[in-house]
Amino acid sequence: MRLFVSEGAPGTLPVLAAAGRAQGRAELLISTVGPEEHVVPFLTRPKVPVLQLDSGNYLFSTSAICRYFFLLSGWEQDDLTNQWLEWEATELQPALSAALYYLVVQGKKGEDVLGPVRRALTHIDHSLSRRSCPFLAGETESLADIVLWGALYPLLQDPAYLPEELGALHSWFQTLSSQEPCQRAAETVLKQQGILALRPYLQKQPQPSLLEGRAVSNEPEEEELVTLSEEEIAMAVTTWEKGLGSLPPLRPKQNPVLPVAGERNVLITSALPYVNNVPHLGNIIGCVLSADVFARYSRLRQWNTLYVCGTDEYGTATETKAMEEGLTPQEICDKYHVIHADIYRWFNISFDIFGRTTTPQQTEITQDIFQRLWNRGFVLQDTVEQLRCERCARFLADRFVEGVCPFCGYEEARGDQCDKCGKLINAIELKKPQCKVCRSCPVVKSSRHLFLDLPKLEDQLEEWLGKTLPGSDWTPNARFIIRSWLRDGLKPRCITRDLKWGTPVPLEGYEDKVFYVWFDATFGYLSITANYTDQWERWWKNPEQVNLYQFMAKDNVPFHGLVFPCSALGAEDNYTLVSHLIATEYLNYEDGKFSKSRGVGVFGDMAQDTGIPADIWRFYLLYIRPEGQDSAFSWTDMLLKNNSELLNNLGNFINRAGMFVSKFFGGSVPKMVLTSDDQRLLAHVTLELQHYHQLLEKVRIRDALRSILTISRHGNQYIQVNEPWKRIKGSEADRQRAGTVTGLAVNIAALLSIMLQPYMPTVSSTISAQLQLPPLACSVLPTDFLCTLPAGHHIGTVSPLFQKLENDQIESLRQRFGGGQAKVFPKPAAVETVTTAGPQQIQELMDEVTKQGNIVRELKAQKADKNQVAAEVAKLLDLKKQLALAEGKPLETPKSKKKK
Repeated sequence: MRLFVSEGAPGTLPVLAAAGRAQGRAELLISTVGPEEHVVPFLTRPKVPVLQLDSGNYLFSTSAICRYFFLLSGWEQDDLTNQWLEWEATELQPALSAALYYLVVQGKKGEDVLGPVRRALTHIDHSLSRRSCPFLAGETESLADIVLWGALYPLLQDPAYLPEELGALHSWFQTLSSQEPCQRAAETVLKQQGILALRPYLQKQPQPSLLEGRAVSNEPEEEELVTLSEEEIAMAVTTWEKGLGSLPPLRPKQNPVLPVAGERNVLITSALPYVNNVPHLGNIIGCVLSADVFARYSRLRQWNTLYVCGTDEYGTATETKAMEEGLTPQEICDKYHVIHADIYRWFNISFDIFGRTTTPQQTEITQDIFQRLWNRGFVLQDTVEQLRCERCARFLADRFVEGVCPFCGYEEARGDQCDKCGKLINAIELKKPQCKVCRSCPVVKSSRHLFLDLPKLEDQLEEWLGKTLPGSDWTPNARFIIRSWLRDGLKPRCITRDLKWGTPVPLEGYEDKVFYVWFDATFGYLSITANYTDQWERWWKNPEQVNLYQFMAKDNVPFHGLVFPCSALGAEDNYTLVSHLIATEYLNYEDGKFSKSRGVGVFGDMAQDTGIPADIWRFYLLYIRPEGQDSAFSWTDMLLKNNSELLNNLGNFINRAGMFVSKFFGGSVPKMVLTSDDQRLLAHVTLELQHYHQLLEKVRIRDALRSILTISRHGNQYIQVNEPWKRIKGSEADRQRAGTVTGLAVNIAALLSIMLQPYMPTVSSTISAQLQLPPLACSVLPTDFLCTLPAGHHIGTVSPLFQKLENDQIESLRQRFGGGQAKVFPKPAAVETVTTAGPQQIQELMDEVTKQGNIVRELKAQKADKNQVAAEVAKLLDLKKQLALAEGKPLETPKSKKKK
């Protein structure tokens, strides 16, 4: 084998460290080459490091080379390491590239350098702290540790960029940096010059731009990001010319929706929300909103789609809420079911049915599955030690007990789980336990219960997972969680509780007990479907024809990926099991957690009272969807995303495209004569549309949203470069060019309308109405960019889609939802309350101000139309105001002009 490295190339560090681990396992020749040398003949650009294998094949990604060396040394792959490697490539590297470029090439210091990577460093620190392990994937060093260490070493070798408060990260970094292979790698690459050794390499790299949170410019980019072949361009033109005629006919509507043989039948569920509380933004993005995007996308693809959800109404949580409010459990369920339904209706969630679990069908289906498990020997009886309140004369279910967590000492831990450290608890392990009803101290007594014999079902589960996971779209966190449960060995799980509110246990001697809510709650999907149609078994006992997608937050994974499948497999009734388990991480609020009791965070019934439309909430929650790691809702970021991505990028483009048709061509789409540049744009839009499809088919919802914004950016750049407002006043050829640009732009707007439908259905509908899109173009999402608005098509009245969010409006909302943590300071006279943004956001706004200033100067030099100049000046002033607010500066009072 031969390893090609380059002096000062950051990717060389982890590769050399990994090679040091595999020393002696294979013969390795290391060659140093220049950074511009083409080692891999079939790559268009130079790339180092590169590993040439004895077979003649090449590995040229840092993580792939490191993986090869680790496999040589006997390392076994695991899901958590793979998850870290994906995160390093998609999240860490873009941020780190920017930080290194700012430090080494631009000479920036302090927060300007640390700002882009602070979030990533905090994520590593939190992960290490939470797992209480010295390394990223466990007790021993793994591939993930070497790849991340090598990426971070050039920056973190300087203690100024290793924040003291990140203690776990500090310890991890020092442990790895002290190991001999890592020390040798650092000495080889940096040659005692420190980070300056990277300068020659970094100076040859293009200036990095962080995609996350990047403000979008309307200026044309200097170079294309994608190299297109002539075949791709020709194919895009051919497809474009076919128009709507190439779309499949609309599927006839069914009521009820039932599986159809030979078609793609998609069954979608989102985790049933507990009925006892109001969902907050994290609950909404974690299940119903994410599932809604995929359901809407599925329908646009003409897949036969059913989306079911409902309130989870049985269990301890409902009983305790009923006691708190002085109502019966049924009254609590009736009250909160309506609240949930109203919230999801306002958020435009497109359920086929939003049901509930307190139904006869739920009892019938749950008892049937239990009876089948009992008859097949998959249910055990055992006596357990349980807390009993003598004053209330009842055994206490887990949520009827509170006390001190035995693991972390948190004083308000529940009898099933500690909200602070997240660990599962057996109620009798609590210190200083109290009955939640009367606050007396319960005693430990014996109670007889039923258990699902998971160890007996483990082989069936493993066999099913072995067939299901390869090629499926289970998220990495779901795979890891299930594998970790299996690695530790399954244990019998109690499925009964000493409660009155729940599904009765149909077994003699258990008349005073009900099923544990997490045994029967997942059967709620079946019973809700049974309330939708009496042919529910065609969905739920039809695994050969139905693809089941289940959406949830990661804490629900064990029940959907393990308990429910084991129950269904043991029942032996050909149940449809989950094909694709989609789990999000957690969404936090600003710097902490949502808390109804403390008034912290936005809850579903409050969002509509903010005056911000539902589609804006949908957009922002999906933009920050916690797909690979926890994310946080931020008011400042919401303002910036609304004003830059929606108002200045998407809304600006669609409005301009429609206005040009109305103003210059009397509302009729002009004739289009495509140039080679236009054809290249068709191909770019087609590629981005296909990327959007690839991402959504893999349920990468957040990333697919970026494709919409990218197409809009292409459209803005196209308009800005071609200047149809100038050409319309010129020669016949200029007027024809203005017509082509306008016609192509309005067709891009039509495409964006339908691509937006899963994300922002009301905005999508508004665009469709403004452009008067044909019904087929509103209902079927093409896989290629088509001419849906041919020459002569008449559009309707065009008006702005989005409103600007003002800083004082957002600051007021921040204070309103900040609970006791928010401090309200008196507002100085004539100074607007401001919230400073991060250095990245400030730099983006500075860049926008500079670009907009150039536009204004250019227009004035050309003596352009006064109205046009005034409009661009207004944009410039608005950007300067945003920049002042972001920097925390008071706004200047406009100076009045006096006539001489």
